[in-house]
Amino acid sequence: MSRFIQLHLLTAYPPANLNRDDQGSPKTAKMGGYDRLRVSSQCLKRTWRTSDMFQTAVGDHLGTRTKLLGLDVYNKLLEGGVKEKDAKEWTKAIAGVFGALKKADKNDPLAELEIEQLVHVSPAERAALDALTTKLVAEQRPPEKEELNLLRVREQAVDIALFGRMLASSPAFNIEAACQVAHAISVHPVVIEDDYFTAVDDLNNGQDDMGAAHIGETRFAAGLFYAYICINRELLIKNLDGNTELANQAIRALTEAAVKVAPEGTDWDNSDTANRCLSSATACLYGICEAAVLAAGYAPAIGFIHTGKPLSFVYDIADLFKFDEIVPHAFKIAAKNYSNPEREVRLMCRDVFRQSKILRKIIPTIEEVLAAGDLEVPKPAEENIAPAIPNTESIGDVGHRS
Repeated sequence: MSRFIQLHLLTAYPPANLNRDDQGSPKTAKMGGYDRLRVSSQCLKRTWRTSDMFQTAVGDHLGTRTKLLGLDVYNKLLEGGVKEKDAKEWTKAIAGVFGALKKADKNDPLAELEIEQLVHVSPAERAALDALTTKLVAEQRPPEKEELNLLRVREQAVDIALFGRMLASSPAFNIEAACQVAHAISVHPVVIEDDYFTAVDDLNNGQDDMGAAHIGETRFAAGLFYAYICINRELLIKNLDGNTELANQAIRALTEAAVKVAPEGTDWDNSDTANRCLSSATACLYGICEAAVLAAGYAPAIGFIHTGKPLSFVYDIADLFKFDEIVPHAFKIAAKNYSNPEREVRLMCRDVFRQSKILRKIIPTIEEVLAAGDLEVPKPAEENIAPAIPNTESIGDVGHRS
């Protein structure tokens, strides 16, 4: 068998949001001068290695990627009767083997037990960790220096052998990836579409309110994706300590998962109140920014940072105001656990926008941004008509329009 095994896959997906960006929109990439749909290699690898198909095929040879090893050890020490102060110190010594720990946080007493970066831990390393924790509980003592040699180069998990591992604090235990996965790209240009949807309450008889029980908006696109996978079989066998049978098993499992398992395309977590508040506040900000962009005569689709979307320029401008105008207030609403947080956020946005007079800021900000790029600001149209009775000062208070 040849050293390298290459897989070239063409997969068609119907309208969906397989892999979203920070705006909740399907990810894209510019290729050949056109915007194309993209599914990141990280998304693909996680989809495959966590699939039931892959996990069933490789059995107990799977690793665990986590930052929470320390919390697991800490809880087991407490359950074993170790004093809280001792459990915390022993845990920091153990978890620190796998990576730098987070800094202490007075608002989160256990923050310093978490590892700063995700670490991929093999079953052999996890077994050694569990055995040490059990021993410390039984003997009620702190770990000794030689007992903290928990990392392993041999007895690697299949997913670590395939996709590699990097430990900045312990480079001797890094594993070179035997499998390269490229981003999946659509073979044709795409346009991201907006899906405005509603849900009807079956028990609403319409006597008091004919409106929908839920209103939402999401983005989607359809495409034919090209994906490329390259497996270095010799390196995979080396990473698995010469276990050719396990390496072949891993190749079969990965190939079958790549062909049969698709990204779930999950949207933002609807159960997360902070996400719901941020999404609702961002939607309000986009609305007022779009109104200003259109009123000033700019094209909302021609953006600089965001591209390939109907409101790219609106997103660019909104990002200039987002963290000052809405993010802190959205988190305050989320912290109060309202029954209908979206409504509270919309009311909050109404008041904040009026108080900050954001509409007066947006167009001058656009002109300032364009001036920084030496772009000419468009002149008013000749047929433009000025207000018949201009108001030099506001005649309304915070709760009313000027």
